[in-house]
Amino acid sequence: MARYTESVCRLCRREGTKLFLKGSRCYTKKCAFERRPSPPGQHGVRRRKVGDYGVQLREKQKVRRVYAVLERQFRNYFDLAEARPGVTGENLLRMLELRLDNVVYRLGFAGSRAQARQLVGHGHFAVNGRPTSIPSFQLKPGDRIAVRESRASREPFKMAKETLRSHQAPEWLSVEPAKLAGTVVDLPRRDQMPLDLNEQLVVEYYSR
Repeated sequence: MARYTESVCRLCRREGTKLFLKGSRCYTKKCAFERRPSPPGQHGVRRRKVGDYGVQLREKQKVRRVYAVLERQFRNYFDLAEARPGVTGENLLRMLELRLDNVVYRLGFAGSRAQARQLVGHGHFAVNGRPTSIPSFQLKPGDRIAVRESRASREPFKMAKETLRSHQAPEWLSVEPAKLAGTVVDLPRRDQMPLDLNEQLVVEYYSR
């Protein structure tokens, strides 16, 4: 399956903002964006003023890169969001938030979405008791996500148990730290989803 394999710090520098793609490292002085906030490429390139199309494109790329979704899959999400009742932009973000890899990250079982995607892909999690290794698996209210018993003793989950004590999961999720499990309580509302993403610009981009 195709996926981005280059440095993710370049993506933050290209978008001109932190996307927090490397977990805790993004909060330290080692963060590449803190050290070199200029766009990747030729040294000394200045950020130029962009038009409406450029603003919409950059926001679309920003959302896509935050959730680590490639272009074709992202467009499919948009088409589904547009076909559903309600606000298209909110539907789009809601589907991205309900991906299994994102929920694993939101629950605090992984330090970044990239790590969550890897853990899911390696079959460490079960949804409603059934092993699931598809990062894009769409969850719904009532679904229970848990680390499989045979995998709970592995190092990433030993570390997760320690960090879960101070982790604050979104209101639409409930966490059981001792059992390394969590449940989707409700569909996320817009105010419970990332507020630094402007989904309306994405809608405008695809509606040209």
